Amino acid sequence: MTMFVEVAFPISSYKQFTYQVPDELRDKIQIGIRVKAPLGKRTIIGIIVSKFSKSDFSGKIKYIKELVDDLPVMDKHLWALAQWMSEYYFTPLGKVANAILPKNLSAKYTPPITNMVSFKSFGEHHEALKKQAPAQEKVLEFLSKQTGAVPVAGLKALVSYPSAICKALCEKELVELDIIINLPDVTGFTFSPIYKEIKFTAEQQKTNQSLYKKLSANEFSSILLHGVTGSGKTEIYIELVRKVLSMDKSAILLLPEIALTPQIAGRFRAVFGDKVALWHSKLSTSARAWTWKQICANEFKVVIGARSAVFAPLKNLGAIIIDEEQEHSYKQESPAPRYHTRDVALMRGKLHKAVVVMSSATPSLESYYNHIQGKHIYLRLNERFGGAPYPHVHIVDMINEQEETGKYQDVISGILQRKMEERFAKGEQVILLQNRRGFAPILRCGDCGTVETCKQCEVALTYHSHGRFLKCHFCGYETHQISTICNKCKSINLKLLGVGTQKVEELIQKTFPNISIARLDMDTAKSGKSLTRILEKFSLGETQVLIGTQMIAKGLDFDKTTLVGIINGDTGLFLPDFRSGEKTFQLIYQAAGRSGRRKTGEVVIQTFNPENPVIKHASRLDLKTYYNIALSERQELNYPPFSWMIRIEIEGKNRELVASTSNKIKRSLSRPFRGLEILGPANCYRERLRGKYRMHIIMKSDKTYDHNGLKMHKYLNKNILSGHWNKTPSEIRIHIDVNPVSVL
Repeated sequence: MTMFVEVAFPISSYKQFTYQVPDELRDKIQIGIRVKAPLGKRTIIGIIVSKFSKSDFSGKIKYIKELVDDLPVMDKHLWALAQWMSEYYFTPLGKVANAILPKNLSAKYTPPITNMVSFKSFGEHHEALKKQAPAQEKVLEFLSKQTGAVPVAGLKALVSYPSAICKALCEKELVELDIIINLPDVTGFTFSPIYKEIKFTAEQQKTNQSLYKKLSANEFSSILLHGVTGSGKTEIYIELVRKVLSMDKSAILLLPEIALTPQIAGRFRAVFGDKVALWHSKLSTSARAWTWKQICANEFKVVIGARSAVFAPLKNLGAIIIDEEQEHSYKQESPAPRYHTRDVALMRGKLHKAVVVMSSATPSLESYYNHIQGKHIYLRLNERFGGAPYPHVHIVDMINEQEETGKYQDVISGILQRKMEERFAKGEQVILLQNRRGFAPILRCGDCGTVETCKQCEVALTYHSHGRFLKCHFCGYETHQISTICNKCKSINLKLLGVGTQKVEELIQKTFPNISIARLDMDTAKSGKSLTRILEKFSLGETQVLIGTQMIAKGLDFDKTTLVGIINGDTGLFLPDFRSGEKTFQLIYQAAGRSGRRKTGEVVIQTFNPENPVIKHASRLDLKTYYNIALSERQELNYPPFSWMIRIEIEGKNRELVASTSNKIKRSLSRPFRGLEILGPANCYRERLRGKYRMHIIMKSDKTYDHNGLKMHKYLNKNILSGHWNKTPSEIRIHIDVNPVSVL
C-alpha cells in the first residue's frame, strides 16, 4: 500500500511538504520521526507531522531519502508543545522542531569504540608461527612484553594490517580481543559532589509540605517560590525532586546562567548520583549526543541545564523548577522561535499535569503581579538559612568621593578598598561585580571626540588588554590594528574611557599584589572546564577575589564570601527600555545576596545617582516598595504586566528600504480593535547591528479588556496571512517577538 507523509522543515515557510515513503521504510514511519528529504537542490532534515495513504497533489511527488531516528523523538506532549509554540510565537512548525531537537543528533547515536588486544599465551606452535606467519609472531612477541591490553590500531607501527593479524591470533587462542566503549565525559562541568547535612527550618518544612501536596494531586500547578537570598531554595528543590523520583516521575531544573551549573550540579549529584544529566551549550558534541540518547532511553530522571533543557525528552515529567525565573537570559532572542523559557515551561507543565515552580529572591514583575492577581500559588521564604543576618549595605556617592579626593579616574572608592583590606586580614573572600567585560568600553579622541566604532554595528568597540585588541560585543568583529592617532583629526590624544572587568582586575592586582584574583566573564568562560575551574578554586578558597559580570551575581553560594563590591551600580540604569530599572534593581539585590551567607557580610554599592529610587531601594533590600513603584509606572504607561506586547522588527542593509517597508507594514495593518495600541515605526535604539538597519513597530493590548491577548494574536495572524508582508523585498527580514524582554 502506498504511503505519503507531510514533512516540516526548519525554514521560514509555514508550509509542510508531501513525500512518498519507499517500501523498505514504510513499517518504520511514525509521526515525530526525523527524516532526510530533498528540498529544492538540497537534502535536509525535517520531521514527519502526518501520514496518509492518498494524496491530492497532482504533481510529481519525491521520495524521502532515509530516517534520521529509529523512534519518534517527540512524544505526544512535546509534539503538542511544538504546535502551541508554532502558533503562539508565529514560527513555522519546522523551525520550532529544530529548536526543540538538538541539531545533528540522533537517537541512533552510538559512542565510538576502541578495539583492544592483550597477550594470552605463546601456545604449542610458537616456533612454527615464526616460520609460517612472521607478522603474527612479531605482534605476539610485542604483546607478551606489554602490561595489559593495548589498542589494535596502535600496532600499525609493527605491521600493515593489525586488525586481521590480531583476529587470526585470537582464533588460535593466543590473544584476547576486547571492545572498549568510549563514553564522553559528562561529569567535567560540575563540582565534586557537595555533601551537606540539612536540617530544615519550620518555614522550609511548611514550604516542602505545600509542594508535596501539589505534586501528589497529579494536576498542573504554577507556584511562585519567593525566597530571600540565602534562604535555602536549592535544598527545597532537592526535596521536591526526591519526592518526584519516589513517585517514579522525572524533573527538570532550569538555570539562567551556565555559571550556576557546576555548583548546583555538585549538590544534586551528591544526592541523586548518576540519575542527573547536564544539558547546556558548553557540552562537547559527543557529550550532547550521548546525554540526549540516554535521556530518550529514560536512563536519566533529572535534567539540569539552561533554557533549551526545557525541551528535554524526559518520560513522565512531574516537576519543572525555574531557578532565578526573573532572568532575561531565559528569553531566546534569535533565531526564531523567540520563546521565553518560563512561558514554555508553564505550557509544558500544563500538558504533563506537572508542578512548575518559579523561584527567585527578585521575581519578575510579571510573575509578582500574576501572584497578586491569584494566577500563581505564592510561597514565601523570609529567613536566611542558618539564621545568617542580612548584609550591611554602604552606598558610595562617587561624585562626592571624586570631589573630596580630587581623583576623578578612581574606580575603587576608599571605603571599598578599606573593607577589602579588612576581609583579607580575616582570611575571607570578596566578590566584585562590574557588568562590562573587556578593559574599557570606549576608545575616544580627546580633541575631536571621535569614538572608534564597529563598521557593522555603529557601536563603540571595546578595548581588551589581554591580547590588545578592539572587539564588538554584538557581531564579534575584532581588530588588533589599533590606531595611535585619531582617524578624523589626526590627534594623538586618544583615551580609553569607562571600566570593564579587565581594568578592575588590573587595579586590584596592583593594589593587592599578594592576593590571588580570578575573573569570570564571557572571555574567561569560553569552555565549561575553565568556568568550572574558576568557580571551584574560589569555592575552595584558593583565590581571594572573584571579579565578574552578571554571571556571578546570582545563585552562587560561597561560605567565606563576606564582602560584595558593586563597582558601578548605575550600569544599564538609563537605557531607553521599560525594564531597565527592574533589571538594575534585580542585579544589585542579587549581587548583594552573595555576601554573608554564613557570616555577617557587607555590601558596597558605588553609584553616581544615590537618590535614584532603584539604587535607594536596592541598597535597602526593599523589594516590596520598589516593585509597587515600578508597577505604578508600568500601569500608567500601559506596559507589561498590564498589557500584552508584540514587537515587530524590520531589518535590512538599505536604510531607505527598511524605512519604506516599515511604513508600508504600518499602513497595511487593519483598524485596531478596542484596547490595542500600535506605536511606530521608529528606529531601534541600536539602529544598525551586524550591518543591518533596524526599525520596529510595537503593539500593546490592554489586559483590562477580556481576551485581548488572544485578539492581538488573531489580529496579527490575519495580517500575516493576508499576504501584505509576503510582498516585502527579499532583502528585508521581518521578526515577530512575542512578549519581548527588551525594546532596544
